Amino acid sequence: MKDKILEESIIFVSIFKWIVLASSIGIIIGIATAAFLKILQISISYATSYPYYFCLLPSGLFLSAILVKYVAGEAKGYGTEKVIEAVHKQSGKMRAIVIPVKLIATVATATVGGSVGQIGPCAQIGGSLASVTAGVLHFDDNDRKKLVICGISAGFAAVLGAPIAGAIFGLEVLFVGAILYEVLLPSFIAGIVSYHTASFLGAAYFHYPVQIAPAFSDTFFFINIVAGVFFGLCAIVVIETVQMTNLLFEKINIWPPLKGIIGGVMLVTLTFLFSTRYLGLGLDTIQETLRGVQITSTAFIMKTIFTALTFASGGSGGIIAPILFIGATAGSFFGDLINMDRPTFAALGLVGVLAGAANAPISMSILAIELFGREIGAYAAVACVISFLITGHRSIFPTQIIAMKKSSSVELELGQEMDNIKTKYKFRDKSLIGRGIKMTKKLRKPKKEK
Repeated sequence: MKDKILEESIIFVSIFKWIVLASSIGIIIGIATAAFLKILQISISYATSYPYYFCLLPSGLFLSAILVKYVAGEAKGYGTEKVIEAVHKQSGKMRAIVIPVKLIATVATATVGGSVGQIGPCAQIGGSLASVTAGVLHFDDNDRKKLVICGISAGFAAVLGAPIAGAIFGLEVLFVGAILYEVLLPSFIAGIVSYHTASFLGAAYFHYPVQIAPAFSDTFFFINIVAGVFFGLCAIVVIETVQMTNLLFEKINIWPPLKGIIGGVMLVTLTFLFSTRYLGLGLDTIQETLRGVQITSTAFIMKTIFTALTFASGGSGGIIAPILFIGATAGSFFGDLINMDRPTFAALGLVGVLAGAANAPISMSILAIELFGREIGAYAAVACVISFLITGHRSIFPTQIIAMKKSSSVELELGQEMDNIKTKYKFRDKSLIGRGIKMTKKLRKPKKEK
C-alpha cells in the first residue's frame, strides 16, 4: 500500500513538473514564433513590392550560405531535420547561436524568393530555445530531449495554428512507426499554449472548412484510395528530387557560397521562363487551390524543382510549407484529372503528400480536421496512411529512426537512420502472396491420365 501511494505521489509531482515546464516553453516559443512570422511578413511584403525582386536570389542564397558555413552549420537546409538529428545524436543539445542565424538565413532566403517555408525554422528555433532552457536549468540528457521535443511541437503548432497536430507531429516525426508516449502530455500542453500565445500576439492562420462534394459511396471511397497512392508517388518524387539535387551540387567542387550564386542564377532563369508562382512561401497558391481556382497542371512539379534547387544551393528555411504547396496543387490536378471537386482533393493532397514525405500519417490526419473540418477526417486518414505506406522506407528527413517495417516482405534492421538502412526483399511461402503463387502453380499443373 505504501509503495502504491509513493508511486502515485511521484507520478503526480512529475505531471505537475512537466505541466509547468511545457507551459513555460510554450509561452516562450509562442512569442518567438509570432516575432519571427512578423519579421518574415514585413520583409517579404517590402521585397515583393518591386517587380523583379527575385533577381536578388543569387545574393540572398550567397548570404545564407555564408552564415551557415562560418557562423552556424546547424542552420543549413530545412530546420526540422536538424532538430531530429540533435535529439537522436546529441541528446537534444543545440547551440543558442542557431536561433538568430536560422532566423536571418531564412529571411535572407525567403525575402528574395527562395522556395522555402516558415514551419521548419519555427520548429528549429523552438527546439533550440528548449535546449537552451534545459541547459540553464541543468537538465540531464533525458529531460533535455523531452523538452526539445516539446519545442518542436510548440513551434509547429504556433506556426500552423494546429495545436493537436503540432503536438503529435513533434512526437511522430522522430521515429517511423513509433510515438514517445512519455512526452505526450507535455507536447500537448506546449503545443496548445504556444498556439494561443502566438495567436494572442497577432499571428494569422488560415482555416478552410471543406465541404466534401460527393456523398460517401463505394466509388468515391475507391477514388480516395487511388488518390492516396497518387499522393504517395508525389511524395517519392519530392524526396528523390531533393536528394538527387543535393548530391549533384555536392559534386561541384567550389567554395560553397558560390553554389548559392549558381543556384540563384538558375532560379532567376526558371522564374523568367515560367512564373513567380513557385517562389517564396506559396501561401497564396495554397489558398487558391482550396477555393477551387484552377492551377497549372505542372505546378506541383515546378515547385519541387524550385525547392530542390533552393536547398541544394545553400538556401535556408523549411521544407514543410513547400511540400504543403506541392500536395495542394497535386490534389487540385488530381481532382481535375478525374473531373471531381478540386477543393476536396486539394485539401487531401495538402496533408497526404506531407504524410508520405515525412512519415507522419497520424499528425497529418489530425491536421486535416483542424484546418478543414471534421467532415474530411475519414478521407484524409485513408489518403495519409496509404501515402505513408507507398513511400516505402524513405523520408525527406533522413535522420528519422526506422521503428517498423512497412511490409513483411521487406527485411531491414530496425533502429537505423532512414539514410543508412539497407533493404532486402523476400516472399515467404506462408505469406498470402506465397500461398497464392503456390496455388496458381498447382492449378496449372496438368493432371496425370489414368
